[in-house]
Amino acid sequence: MASTGEQWRLEVDSLDSGAPARRLAERARILLGPVAGNVRSITATSLYFVAEPIDEAGRKMLGDAVVDAATQRGEWAVVHEGAGAGQHDARPFVEVSLRPGVTDPVGYAFSRAAALIGIRGLTARSGTRYCFDADVEPHVVELVAGALLHNDIVDEVSFDSPVLARFIGPSTNDVVEIVPMRELSDEEMAALSRARGLALDPAELVAVREFFVSIDRDPTDAEIETIAQTWSEHCSHKTFRARITWADGTEVEPLLRQLRRSTDEIAAPWVRSAFVDNAGIIAFDEFFDIAVKVETHNHPSAVEPFGGANTGVGGVIRDVLGVAADPIAVTNILCFGPMDTPIDSLPVGVLHPQRVRDGVVAGIADYGNKMGIPTVAGAVAHQEGFTSNPLVFAGCIGLRPAGLVLNGQEPGNRIVVLGGATGRDGIRGATFSSAAMDATTGDVAGASVQIGDPITEKLVADVLADARDLGLFTAITDCGAGGFSSAIGELAASLGADVELGAAPRKYPGLAPWEVWLSEAQERMVLAVRPGNLDALSTICREHGVSMADLGSFRDDGQLVVRSDGRVIVDLPGDFLHEGRPTRELLAERPEAPASTDRRDASAILDNAGLLLLSVLSHPDVRSNEDIVRGFDHEILGATVGRPYLGAEDDGPANAAVIAPLQAFSGRGLAIGIGMNCRTGVIDSRRMAEAAVDEAVRNVVAVGADPEQISLLDNFSWGDPRRPDMLGRLIDAVAGCCHSANAFGAPFVSGKDSLNNEYVTIDGTRRSIPPTLVITAIGILPDADRIVTSDAKGPGNALVLVGTTHSEMRGSVLDAVLGIDGGGDVPGGDADSPARMLTIHKAMIDGLVQSAHDLSDGGLAVAVAEMAMGGRVGVFVSLGTDVSRPEGVVDALFSESSGRMLLEVVPEHADELCTRTGGAVIGQFTDEARIVWRVDDRVIIDVGLDESLRAWRGHVVDRDGQP
Repeated sequence: MASTGEQWRLEVDSLDSGAPARRLAERARILLGPVAGNVRSITATSLYFVAEPIDEAGRKMLGDAVVDAATQRGEWAVVHEGAGAGQHDARPFVEVSLRPGVTDPVGYAFSRAAALIGIRGLTARSGTRYCFDADVEPHVVELVAGALLHNDIVDEVSFDSPVLARFIGPSTNDVVEIVPMRELSDEEMAALSRARGLALDPAELVAVREFFVSIDRDPTDAEIETIAQTWSEHCSHKTFRARITWADGTEVEPLLRQLRRSTDEIAAPWVRSAFVDNAGIIAFDEFFDIAVKVETHNHPSAVEPFGGANTGVGGVIRDVLGVAADPIAVTNILCFGPMDTPIDSLPVGVLHPQRVRDGVVAGIADYGNKMGIPTVAGAVAHQEGFTSNPLVFAGCIGLRPAGLVLNGQEPGNRIVVLGGATGRDGIRGATFSSAAMDATTGDVAGASVQIGDPITEKLVADVLADARDLGLFTAITDCGAGGFSSAIGELAASLGADVELGAAPRKYPGLAPWEVWLSEAQERMVLAVRPGNLDALSTICREHGVSMADLGSFRDDGQLVVRSDGRVIVDLPGDFLHEGRPTRELLAERPEAPASTDRRDASAILDNAGLLLLSVLSHPDVRSNEDIVRGFDHEILGATVGRPYLGAEDDGPANAAVIAPLQAFSGRGLAIGIGMNCRTGVIDSRRMAEAAVDEAVRNVVAVGADPEQISLLDNFSWGDPRRPDMLGRLIDAVAGCCHSANAFGAPFVSGKDSLNNEYVTIDGTRRSIPPTLVITAIGILPDADRIVTSDAKGPGNALVLVGTTHSEMRGSVLDAVLGIDGGGDVPGGDADSPARMLTIHKAMIDGLVQSAHDLSDGGLAVAVAEMAMGGRVGVFVSLGTDVSRPEGVVDALFSESSGRMLLEVVPEHADELCTRTGGAVIGQFTDEARIVWRVDDRVIIDVGLDESLRAWRGHVVDRDGQP
């Protein structure tokens, strides 16, 4: 190994770095404003550090293998600890490398490249040098670097001198600590929980202490960490299983039981598995089933956006792999603070929303694109409440053989781990995600942040597909939160297991036994394998270059026994571990909507309706997200028939994604729709939930999905449920979900809750996210070739509005644009929506509908504009005399009532469509490139199509067409 004072590295520059350098500088100016005004370019040089000595011939071979001579220039250099700037004296620079122990996929890839050309045993790390213009002051370099170029949680940084990558050297750490807790008082137990980050409730701590008193010994560090992981909010959903009472003593049915009861009552015949596996499973056609899951990775994304989002995608893909399905698509829903937040207004420890967004988007793209899985659907929201706590929802859809049955764990089955090696990644991640964050979170949770390696996960996915088809495993799960402790612990919950951690591959030496057991290192799957199948599985792994290790076997007495090189570190009965947690008891208060503070001036709104339409179109929750989506590959696998953007110029918004899996020959399509409105949850969370279900269902019906075969997934991201008012809103949201799901006959098949999304500032102020619910709808198109899109198809066609518009303006985008809380109702459910969706679907089957678009954010005015923009046609809308009052016109334009759909129809079929759906013709598409609205004889909106496009695509313009 190279000495700590000297290190060889390969420095690789792009031959054309101009545009990337300018983009980095522009990002610095966006984040820092005038202070970064003279930062004109920031050039990036890739660095590859090697730990072992390498001779000149080896350096040349590696350089030739790694450097693309057509686009890059590479040079080897040897640097010394404390060296000066050397050749970079003329320009200030900063060098960044990952801290030791942080997963480095680029470094691993470099090592693999070396092995492929015959240089084996080389250990490599990666980094980056950022060079600034010569006249940039040192303090500006430091400000830019801190705001944009490095994250102290995962990075080492050096200014104006070379950074030396730190490699973990040979060491051992086989200490098994005994945690003396039987004699601790309740206060001392609470202190122990805080010190170890256990995130256990007082009653849970008492139960743990009493258990170890009953067996007359103290726990090991591995045992106490195992219990904390298993009982964490993240893993056990203890709020959703809690005993809850209202303040008046009325008991609430446990929330998870309500959701499951809703699914049981619907009794949908297409549901194969709900709420019991890593992912929900539903029927697709005669030959295939579909696996679906949406996860959250909120806390990790707040402290390290790239790694948090990256491993969120990797984790949800493994959830689908964990039901033996092949991943075929991924989705994402992202919630950020406002991009124009002043950087000096951020609480200590909080990253700027722009940096969070950039990192999250890059992390999502990195994982899905490299795995070769299309990112097909998503949504983006912006609100001040997400500044300290961004939300990242990652979803995955998988395909597996219809009727696949795994026999489950059997005594004597081997416990096999496939994939990545174990490191100090994600330590205590389950408990970290189960507590509020504060200014110290980044300091204490660095080990809870992970960086993914999608190439390894792709290889694992290939192994699992082959092994599944050969019947080589009887049960499977992923190593997610809690690592082996969770994966093996859950598989062995009833049988028990004997585990030997000494066989687990490690990224580096020096891990304590409890760290190996609890590590959340990525890209690992755990399988139950009959002994006779081990050789065949090993052969497949070897062919794909995937690591495989046999960690032990399942027992038949329910006892979980874990050893590290023969020494017992865990010896716990499964019934205590999985059934011994005392039921959480919580008190809820009936939530009250905050009083509105403003009134809408309807006349003033109508006098400026055209400008307000452009402003609403440009609002971050409405505007195009092409700048995000175009970085995701939504075409790979060749099955995407309903793309994120569509229409005449491929830039109009889609209602939902549609994929037609190439493996299936039934001709069916799969639609994925999303419902969310984070502006209304704090006002009326029940109505928010009802509207979210309605929106998700409408999205998939709008593209042609059968409303009689829709499945739902729920994802609750909430604040601290121990606050009675916050819990009351959660209760109402669950009730709204169940009510709407039952109304549509759409069962929940999977879900996830992410609670405690709060940030405590240094002065003790609690900043909570707004109550946020994401509903994902999965629908089946009988014929994928007959997908219906949202872009208007031609001048002369009639525009039909189906559904009822109510005065439901509170929490609307219009209010957000006006900067007011105008009061009134928030959108809720629509009792007539289920029947209405069925009639619309039948009209689509009969060929009456040319295009369709649901109404949600921004209301009717936005939906009409989006249809016209997508088709590059004009539109004329006449509202008639029934909305002659100014307030009624404002409602007609901007209300966000649920249950509504816009349909395009050829004129000769307009009457039939209106009769069948109860709709009314409100306008006509034209060949004049304008969007015109008339009430009686008064034109209230007249804007050019080009103006609307500029606004929707991110640039608010005035009436003269100037930016």
